[in-house]
Amino acid sequence: MQLFGSHNLFIYLFCTYMEQENDWDRDLLLDPAWEKQQRKTFTAWCNSHLRKAGTQIENIEEDFRDGLKLMLLLEVISGERLPKPERGKMRVHKINNVNKALDFIASKGVKLVSIGAEEIVDGNAKMTLGMIWTIILRFAIQDISVEETSAKEGLLLWCQRKTAPYKNVNVQNFHMSWKDGLAFNALIHRHRPDLIDYDSLRKEDPVTNLNNAFEVAEKHLDIPKMLDAEDIVNTARPDEKAIMTYVSSFYHAFSGAQKAETAANRICKVLAVNQENEHMMENYEKLASDLLEWIRRTIPWLENREPKNTVNEMQMKQEDFRDYRCVHKPPKVWETSLLRNVSWRSTSTPSWHTLEGAEKGYEEWILSEIRRLERLEHLAEKFRQKAAIHESWTDGKEAMLTQRDYETSTLSEVKALLKKHEAFESDLAAHQDRVEQIAAIAQELNELDYYDSANVNIRCQKICDQWDVLGTLTQKRKESLERTEKQLESIDELYLEYAKRAAPFNNWMEGAMEDLQDMFIVHNIEEIQGLITAHEQFKSTLAEANKEREAIQAIQGEVQRIAQSNGIKLSGANPYTTITPESIDNKWEKAMEMVPQRDDALQGELHKQNSNDSLRAKFATQANAVGAYIQAKMEEIGRISIEMNGTLEDQLTNLRDYQTTILSYAPEVQKLENDHQLIQEALIFDNQYTSYTMEHLRVGWEQLLTTIARTINEVENQILTRDAKGISQEQLYEYRTSFNHFDKDHSGALQAEEFKACLISLGYDVENEKQGESEFNRIMSIVDPNGSGAVTFQAFIDFMSRETTDTDTADQVIASFKILAADKSYITADELRRELPPDQAEYCIARMAPYTGPDGVDGALDYMSFSTALYGESDL
Repeated sequence: MQLFGSHNLFIYLFCTYMEQENDWDRDLLLDPAWEKQQRKTFTAWCNSHLRKAGTQIENIEEDFRDGLKLMLLLEVISGERLPKPERGKMRVHKINNVNKALDFIASKGVKLVSIGAEEIVDGNAKMTLGMIWTIILRFAIQDISVEETSAKEGLLLWCQRKTAPYKNVNVQNFHMSWKDGLAFNALIHRHRPDLIDYDSLRKEDPVTNLNNAFEVAEKHLDIPKMLDAEDIVNTARPDEKAIMTYVSSFYHAFSGAQKAETAANRICKVLAVNQENEHMMENYEKLASDLLEWIRRTIPWLENREPKNTVNEMQMKQEDFRDYRCVHKPPKVWETSLLRNVSWRSTSTPSWHTLEGAEKGYEEWILSEIRRLERLEHLAEKFRQKAAIHESWTDGKEAMLTQRDYETSTLSEVKALLKKHEAFESDLAAHQDRVEQIAAIAQELNELDYYDSANVNIRCQKICDQWDVLGTLTQKRKESLERTEKQLESIDELYLEYAKRAAPFNNWMEGAMEDLQDMFIVHNIEEIQGLITAHEQFKSTLAEANKEREAIQAIQGEVQRIAQSNGIKLSGANPYTTITPESIDNKWEKAMEMVPQRDDALQGELHKQNSNDSLRAKFATQANAVGAYIQAKMEEIGRISIEMNGTLEDQLTNLRDYQTTILSYAPEVQKLENDHQLIQEALIFDNQYTSYTMEHLRVGWEQLLTTIARTINEVENQILTRDAKGISQEQLYEYRTSFNHFDKDHSGALQAEEFKACLISLGYDVENEKQGESEFNRIMSIVDPNGSGAVTFQAFIDFMSRETTDTDTADQVIASFKILAADKSYITADELRRELPPDQAEYCIARMAPYTGPDGVDGALDYMSFSTALYGESDL
C-alpha cells in the first residue's frame, strides 16, 4: 500500500511540473501567428453554435462589442435563457449586455481574471480572445472526462488512446504533435474508417493531410473548418488553444462512442498501475545500488583540487562541472526522489548529502582558482605588453648612439643632431617609469607563484641590463656632439641668409604654378571674366618677382666667392634649406611657360560661356511660353470639370474637341525637348532666364493630357452609370452640383472631411464620436476601397445610386428559391442543377449549408440562410 501511494505521489509531482510549464506558456506575449490562428479557430467555433440561431460573426472583437451575439452564443451552448438584453446603441447599453454575459459565465463557476466589460466593448482583441477561450474551456473542454482525468489532460489522454495504433502518430501535446496532420486523420479513421484512407497519407506532405482531415470533418462530421493547413504548417509552433478548440470538436462529434471505451480504459488503468507498482518493487534495489555506486565514483572527482596553469584549463573544468550539473546529475536527482517516495528511509540519503557537500566545495574552488588565474594572466599579459613596447622602443638605439655621423656633418646638421639627442635624452628619462613598472610586475608574478616565472625573470633582467648600457652610451654621444658644434659655427652665417629668402620665394613660385595649372569650372560669363581679371593682376607682379630671384642667386654667388677666396671646402648642400639655385631657375622658367597657356585657356572658356548663354536664352523663351500654355489649359479644364453645362453627350463632344486642340500643341513641346537636348549636351545646369525646368514641364504636359483624358473617362462612366441604373440627367446634374459644392479645392475628388460634410448634408449620422465614426469608416471603405483618402465623382455617383435603389432583394431571393424548391423549406443539389445554369448552380451548392430542419432529407441544403448571407454581401 505504501508503494502504491508513492507511485501516485510521483504522478502528482509530474502533473504539477506539466501544469507549471503550461502556466509559463500562458504568460508569454501573444505571437502574431498564434493570434491569427486563435481568431480563425474561435470565430469558426462561435459560428458553429451561432448558426443554430440563424446568425454568425465576421470579426470576433467587433461583433461581440454590443454584447447581443455574446449573450446569444451563451444561450445556445448552455441551453439556458439569459436576462433580456438592452437594445440601445449607447456605450452603457453595450457594457450592461456584456456584463450580463460575464455574470452568466461567472455563475458557472468560471473565474474571469482581468477581463472586464469595458475591454470587450472597446474591441480589445487580447481580452476578447481570452474571454472566448474561457467559454470554450468551460463549455467544450471542462466536462471532458477520460479515465479519471478531465479537461485538457482528459482530452489529451483521449487523443493518445485513440491514435495509439496509428503509424507516425505520437500525440504528446496540442501543438507540434498535430503539425503533420496525421493525428487529425487518425481520429477520424478510428471512429469512421469509411471516410479516411489512412495508409495513403504521407508524413512528409502535411498540407495534403491537414486539408483531407478538415474537408472530411466539415463534409461528413458537421465540424466546421476552423483553420487552414497553411496556418499550422507555416508556423514554427501552432497555437495550443486553437488546436485544443479544434480537437474538442472531434471529441464531441465522437462522444457517443466514448462511453464504452472509457469503461474498458478504466479497468486497464487500474491493472497498469498495479503492474507498474510490481515492476517498481522489483527494480528498487537495483536503482538504489546503481545510485550509490554513481555517488561513490563522483565524490572523488569532486574532491580533486589539482590546480591548473591557465584560465582556459580551469574553464574546461568548469564546463565539465556544468555538464555534470545539467546532464549527469538531473537523472540522479529524479532517481533519488523516486527512491525517497518509495521509502522515506532510503539508504541513499546520507551519501547524497555528502555528494552535495563535495559539489559545493568543488564549485567554490573552481571559482576561486579562475579568479586567481585571471589575476595572474592579467599581470603576465601586462608584463608582456610593457616589455614588448620597451623592446620595440630600444630596438636600434645602441647602433644609433654609437654611430659617428657628426664627423662629416655641417654645423646645422650637428646642431640638429644635438637637438635630436636632447629629445632622445628626454625620451630616455620618460621610459624610466616603464622599466620600473616591468620590474615591479615581474616581482609580483614571482610572489604569486606564476608558472612561467623563470622566463619572466630572464626577460626582465635582459631589459634592465640593456637599460644601463643605453645610459652610458647616451652620455658619451652628448659630449662628442657638443665638441664638434664649436668647431663648425664659424662657416654657417652665409647659408642662413640664403635660406631665409629662398624659402618664401620658392613657396610663391609653387603657389603661382599651382594657380596657373588649376582646373577651373565656371557656369556663367561673370565667373570667367573674374578669373581673367585675376590673371592679369598676377602678370603685373612678375617683374618685381624676377628682381627677387636675381637677388637670391647673388647671395649664393657670394657664398661661392668667399669659399674659393678662403680655400674653404664645402661639405655639401645648404644645411638650412633643400632649395637649390638650379631648382629656383627651373621653376621660374616653367612658370613663365605657363602664363600664355593660361591666357589661351581663359579666352577659350570665355567663348564657351558666351555660347552657353545664348542656349539658355533660347530655351527660356520657349519654356516660358509652354509653361504658360500648360498652366492656362489646366485652369480651363478645372473650370470645365466643375461647370459641365449641357447634356453628358454634349459635354463629351466638347471635351474631345478640347483634347484635340491640346494635342495639336505637341510640336511646341517637342521643340522645347530639342532645345533641352542642346542644353544637356553643353552641360548647362542652371538658367537664370526662366524658372521652368524640362522635368517640371514634362510632368505638367503629362498631367494636362492625363487630366483631359480622365475628365473624358469620367463623363463616359457617367453616361454608362446613367444608362445602367436609370438615373436621369437632372439627378446627375444634382449629384454634380452637390459634389462641386463640397469640392472646395476643385481637385475633382472629395477629401475625407469634405465627403463627411457632404454625408451630413444628406442626413447621414456620421458625427457621433464612436458609432458615427464607425459608420463613416464603413461608407469610406465602399467609396474608397484602396484607402487613398479621396472620393472620385464616379464613386460618389455609384454610392448615391445604391442609396436610392430598392432594398427588398432578400425576400425576393428567398421567395424565388422557394418556388424552385416546390414550397419546401430546403432545396436539393439536383433541383439547383435542373433549374439554374451550371456555374450558378455549382456556386450555390458550394456555399449553402446543410439543412438541419426536422423535415429535411439526405443532401438537403438551407437556401434561406444562404439568401440572407447573399443579400448581405450584395448590399455591401
